[in-house]
Amino acid sequence: MLSAFVNTFKITELRQRILFTLGLVFICRLIAAVPLPGVDAVAIRHYFDAQGGADSGLMGMFNLFSGGALLKCSIGSLGIMPYISASIILQLMTAVVPHLEKLAREGDVGRQRITQYTRYLTVILCAVQAFAMGTALISGRYFGLPAEVVRVGGVLFIPMTVLAIATGSLLLMWIGEQITDRGIGNGISIIITVNIVSRLPMAIKALGDKLTPVDGVAEIGVFHLVLLTALIFFVILGVVAVTQAQQKVPVQYAKRMVGRKMMQGGTQHLPLRVNYSGVMPIIFASAILAIPAKIFSMLPYQWAHQMAGNFRGSGWYLFWFGLMILFFSYFWVATQFNPIQIADNLKKQGGYVPGIRPGRPTAEYLDRTMTRLTLAGAVFLTAIAVMPNILTRQLNIPWIVASFFGGTSLLIIVGVMLDTMRQIESHLLMRHYDGFLKKGKLRSGRSRR
Repeated sequence: MLSAFVNTFKITELRQRILFTLGLVFICRLIAAVPLPGVDAVAIRHYFDAQGGADSGLMGMFNLFSGGALLKCSIGSLGIMPYISASIILQLMTAVVPHLEKLAREGDVGRQRITQYTRYLTVILCAVQAFAMGTALISGRYFGLPAEVVRVGGVLFIPMTVLAIATGSLLLMWIGEQITDRGIGNGISIIITVNIVSRLPMAIKALGDKLTPVDGVAEIGVFHLVLLTALIFFVILGVVAVTQAQQKVPVQYAKRMVGRKMMQGGTQHLPLRVNYSGVMPIIFASAILAIPAKIFSMLPYQWAHQMAGNFRGSGWYLFWFGLMILFFSYFWVATQFNPIQIADNLKKQGGYVPGIRPGRPTAEYLDRTMTRLTLAGAVFLTAIAVMPNILTRQLNIPWIVASFFGGTSLLIIVGVMLDTMRQIESHLLMRHYDGFLKKGKLRSGRSRR
């Protein structure tokens, strides 16, 4: 495997793509560090250091995806989230809006038009969210920050904030597209992964503080450290296995005439992924459950504050969290997986599932199979999603450390790393190098003979 990594820099095109990606990643982190014009960055840092950060709830999730830029009030505060939100909205609308569904079937031209709509919607979301952020900063409702952190207020602060944040988010969107086209891996996913991994040094420091004895007693002992090491190994192993897991449905093709050419039949496989919805159910469930907590915390009643506490990591919260992950797993499959269209395409191409009649029976068979697979994937997602909460409550692990043991962080990191390594390996195999699963070496012409 190490030889394969060395060989990646022997290929000129691959080396240029990797260096190009690393350069744009550096610019992304620079955008996350540049503060908004008119705010006191030093006062903001001191305030959140005293508060211990804001790592829970909906805003904590946004701060995670922005690489901490949301707490720093930087020009990259919104990160790539407006573009992701616009993409999700367009994907969901494609299943219900006939015009968008028609564009999705028109190939590259239709996808380009949908991408254009996504960019327009991204600009609108950036403007709305940046306006809300500027208003919250002036009024002192932004994570509880005092209004004094705004050094240059007045009527120009909000337009200036909207322009700066929208520019930063659109620049990140453009960088993500450039990485996809001219770099290595999916640009948007890599930006999110880098933002998540940027919190790793802080997590290591927080874990080290727990291991450091105070008055001769440490909050976390050696046993906990060994347990965490074994746990992260098995959790990553399980995430990789379920992410790659799929059921291959055999499809038999008969001989058929295409023009004047006889096409040979044979057996191929239709892969159905166990974790078809990916990380989306966790994101949806976290976002929706954060809304009641925010509403109850704003009410001036003691019972309302108790209800808000129940929506932050309690047993009832985990129960509803798991149910919503199950619901959104099936919801995402229902909107994105179309067994009727797949069955029709197989019928047009002369393919059929052995033992199943073409047409509607095939669609019903695919729907039943996908339902069973979705249940297994949803149960796995639920177990991974509640893992950080259990570590925080039972083992007193800091949230910034526990977030790397499950939830959206681990799923995104593992998924993006697998996809990027798959692309790098394809470049290696194309140029007669071994991939990551074998010893990397150049296959010369004599050795192949």
